[in-house]
Amino acid sequence: MTALAAPGRQEAPDPELLARIAGGDLESLGTLYDRYAQDMRRFLVRLGVQQADLDDLVQQTFLEVLRAAKSFDGRPCARPWLFGIAATMVRRSRRSFARTATRLKAWTKAAESQRPVTPAESLEGEEAKRRAASALDALSDIKREAFVLVALEGVSGEEAAAVLGVPVNTVWTRVHHARSALRAKLLGGKS
Repeated sequence: MTALAAPGRQEAPDPELLARIAGGDLESLGTLYDRYAQDMRRFLVRLGVQQADLDDLVQQTFLEVLRAAKSFDGRPCARPWLFGIAATMVRRSRRSFARTATRLKAWTKAAESQRPVTPAESLEGEEAKRRAASALDALSDIKREAFVLVALEGVSGEEAAAVLGVPVNTVWTRVHHARSALRAKLLGGKS
């Protein structure tokens, strides 16, 4: 129960919230937003969305929920379903604005550790982040989507297949090829 819930009232499960949203309940949309907005932000950043576009795409994702709520399949957790909507919003944004050159800048900015880092650690860490971002950026969009969903967001192969609209074996093939490409880029030399 969050601080926003009424005293003595437990928050509704995702299927109930989506049913209410399908009926036009904007308060339930707010509850769903509070529950999953941070997950969507992290997912979008990992897909390479620029910081300047992040808030807009999170908002577009949840506005799309208003339209799509009637088609929610009733699974206990809406998170993978929301990932699918967010991925669709990213694809639309990329087609509309053709942003590909610097999509991973936001992803490379990691939270600073609690202890102060030495200049050598900082330089080494920045270099590793740059190489990782470069390697991830070199992946095709379809491989990156599958890799981010499964390897970074922890979505099951079956859920990723549903999100991406492809067979589960296709998801695993894309993840395999993404891992191979990342490994080759990161271990194979300088970029």
